[in-house]
Amino acid sequence: MSTSSLEAGMPYALTGVLGAHWVLFLTEGIALLVLGSLAILVPVVASVAATIFFGSLLLISGAVGTFSTLRAGRMPGFAWSLLSALVALAAGALLLWWPVQGTLSLTAVLIAFLLVDGTLTILYALDHRRALSGRWGWMLGSGILGIGLGVLLLVGLPGTALWALGLLVGIDMIFGGWALTLMSLQARHARAASA
Repeated sequence: MSTSSLEAGMPYALTGVLGAHWVLFLTEGIALLVLGSLAILVPVVASVAATIFFGSLLLISGAVGTFSTLRAGRMPGFAWSLLSALVALAAGALLLWWPVQGTLSLTAVLIAFLLVDGTLTILYALDHRRALSGRWGWMLGSGILGIGLGVLLLVGLPGTALWALGLLVGIDMIFGGWALTLMSLQARHARAASA
């Protein structure tokens, strides 16, 4: 079977899998919608929960990195690998020990990202304007929105740190939940039509 015939059959195979398990995907979508709504309704709890989750990931990553580096013994870059693992361990422990302060730190990183990314997006849009590209206006608006959100979060610190992460996680869960819900319902209809 050639690669092109495999690629041609992929949408049908995917539709078959989605159609066979549409209830599972619908359930996941509904769960994300409920969790996202809760995160938006109680963003402080969601922000602290996201911080604890991220801290746990860093702590586990640091522990595994430390163990594997020490277990491997003397190798090129041993000190850097060990230092990297210890930094992950320390960051994870700090986020877990002081989750509210950790939420403030993560919000500060988010603010920095929004400001830098917004500025770069505006510069990118202005380059497109010079090249007479038709999409530069949307990109300019996106950059301005990013900077606006960054400034809004920055001006409201430390209060915004308590709700910003939870709100963004909630919005992301709702969009993901809607996508899964609509995809599963479409797969159900496609399966019913082919039966």
